[in-house]
Amino acid sequence: MSKSLKQKVQTVFKLHGLQLRQEAAKYLAELLLPVQKLEHDSWIEKILIEVEKQKLKSAVIDLEILKEAVSQCTAEDDKSESSDILNTISAFDAPRLSFAAERKKYMKDDMLGRPEPKLLPSAGLKSTVYLDRFTMLQQRTSRHDLFAGKHSRNSGSKYHLKPIEFLLGTVNRLDDVIVLGMITQMTYGAYYLEDPSGVVKLDLSETKFHVGLFTENCFVMAEGWYDENIFHVLALGFPPAESSSITRGYFGSTNFFGGPFDTTVKISEKLEHAEQELSDAMFVFLSDVWLDEPEVIARLRKLFAGFAEVPPTAFVLCGNFLNNCSSGVNYNNSLKAQMKILGEMISSHKSLVDHSQFLFVPGPADPGSPNIFPRPPLPKHLTSELRELVPSAQFLTNPARIQYCTQHIVIFREDIVTKMCRNAIYFPETGDIAEHFAKTLTCQGHLAPLPIQNMPVYWDFDRSMYLYPLPDLVITADKFEPFSAEHMECKVVNPGTLQRHGFKFKTYLPSIRKVEESQIPGDDDDDFTME
Repeated sequence: MSKSLKQKVQTVFKLHGLQLRQEAAKYLAELLLPVQKLEHDSWIEKILIEVEKQKLKSAVIDLEILKEAVSQCTAEDDKSESSDILNTISAFDAPRLSFAAERKKYMKDDMLGRPEPKLLPSAGLKSTVYLDRFTMLQQRTSRHDLFAGKHSRNSGSKYHLKPIEFLLGTVNRLDDVIVLGMITQMTYGAYYLEDPSGVVKLDLSETKFHVGLFTENCFVMAEGWYDENIFHVLALGFPPAESSSITRGYFGSTNFFGGPFDTTVKISEKLEHAEQELSDAMFVFLSDVWLDEPEVIARLRKLFAGFAEVPPTAFVLCGNFLNNCSSGVNYNNSLKAQMKILGEMISSHKSLVDHSQFLFVPGPADPGSPNIFPRPPLPKHLTSELRELVPSAQFLTNPARIQYCTQHIVIFREDIVTKMCRNAIYFPETGDIAEHFAKTLTCQGHLAPLPIQNMPVYWDFDRSMYLYPLPDLVITADKFEPFSAEHMECKVVNPGTLQRHGFKFKTYLPSIRKVEESQIPGDDDDDFTME
């Protein structure tokens, strides 16, 4: 066992361009011997990361270098896994990883020679936004069983993706063609399908649309026949989604989500154990918390009083934080005053201050930046008094990421359901909008698959909007009616506007991965109602 483990260690290091000396390989193999076999790969990956952080004079790794890496790795592991149960991650700090086709793995941008991100990059980088999205979906789709030939004896027939240039390069009619591409409208009323190889005009007159909300600039799989420069689409669907566990099977311990860990928390047994031990953990999600509405303030008092005896892990409050959607100095002064009132309300319950986190995500009308994603947190000068009263308060970007034990949670405050319904090229005649929306997000692997003019995004930070690998929970705080849906082990939840939807909110129990709908009682009610 020790000999085979030693060979495995040497092979892995060679694949990363490093050569282990014999005594170093033997040392590492002996260290890994007591460790469970399933954890070998993750530990080797962690140690490799620490080795690469050192200033190496050559590709030969001796015993001294390896011991230092092991020491750093174990120290960080003990520290982080014991204390970092909950971490918030700024959208601007999301890992910058790109798919390297020749190596069939995701690598850091700096290793691939890509430039540092800028808020205002050159105009040429706009196309990179869609190219990166296509690359992500194309590598995911090509590995799917239907297109890898695993369910078809003749893998070269029906289930084979064709690039658009293949269609454009033929003069004969082609039947049973499947193409992966992006829907665009180059001329008014005429839709086209685009991929990196070319553009083809679409005929959607006989198209059967599958489940989902199909909008411009979303990526689709079109099946049909091609003749005389027109692709006649018979069926239109999304690229198949992929569960997080399957993605990890291909890319190992790579940390796509971000946070203090070098590798994904999904492989941490200690955090998984902590997750089960903390069986009473709970997240509370509220959207459009209008602090200038007296009824909202009165209900929040009841909410905090009700949770004071059993403090949840975190309250996540999404904007807009004022119902009066004006702007200017008066608006900012009003928001600052209302934030102070909220802080005083929370600080009156010591148990909540001591045991709960308060996380704030800005809404579309909140001040601080133009409505371009990702958005920075609320300005500090507006929240300083609340921070003093509630030290556990954190003001997050929009979107924001939360890592709790081994689970990944994404928070996005935008009326995205409404926008996607409004911009759909075909509105579904059957089914629940929540199910259509959940499938759209999980299949697209993106929070906002809309044209940039409808959903402005900083080009260099578009990857902060990715849902790949799929997180455990996505909160899309929208003015649309509250819902909970699930697709590919990813829950998609909308708490709804607090006041307009009867003061309903959502709670999430991580230990059993369950979403519940709750309601803050009025004057005539005594207790919370939960479903």
